[in-house]
Amino acid sequence: MTAKLDNKDLAILDLIQGNCRLTAREIARTVDSPITTVFAKTKRMEELGIIREYRAILDSHKLNRGTTAFVLASVSYRIKDGAAPISQRDIAKEIGRFPEVQEVHIVTGDWDLLIKLKAENVDAVGKFVIDKLRLVRGIDKTLTCMVFETCKETTEIPIEAKAE
Repeated sequence: MTAKLDNKDLAILDLIQGNCRLTAREIARTVDSPITTVFAKTKRMEELGIIREYRAILDSHKLNRGTTAFVLASVSYRIKDGAAPISQRDIAKEIGRFPEVQEVHIVTGDWDLLIKLKAENVDAVGKFVIDKLRLVRGIDKTLTCMVFETCKETTEIPIEAKAE
């Protein structure tokens, strides 16, 4: 079910995804609504799960985790003849528990999973792939793509007002 959002809702979402530290008063002033309306709309969107979390975005380079890699992984759905099949979702969840992993996606094509990770350096990425990822039950093979430079990285979703 898709929630009905009006232009004020969309404006609030656009503002808070750009800066979640804005006060309700600042948001109300910007969207030209009473502060009580902003509180009510924000609370409703939280309850509907449209707003899932509020968080800070950290500079990975300043925290000694400036090396980014994407790893493609294929899954072997049966380890041995007659063994119960392995769930691709369960494997993805297990991989998602590793602290280096930022994202795990189930994808189409020649590969089954796309994994994004942040590490200290290339050696740390290699150790992760060899000593952790390839030991996950059901992982068949991997392909690691090192990031040379990040030109855009965001969590923002484009928000456009509806024509009225």
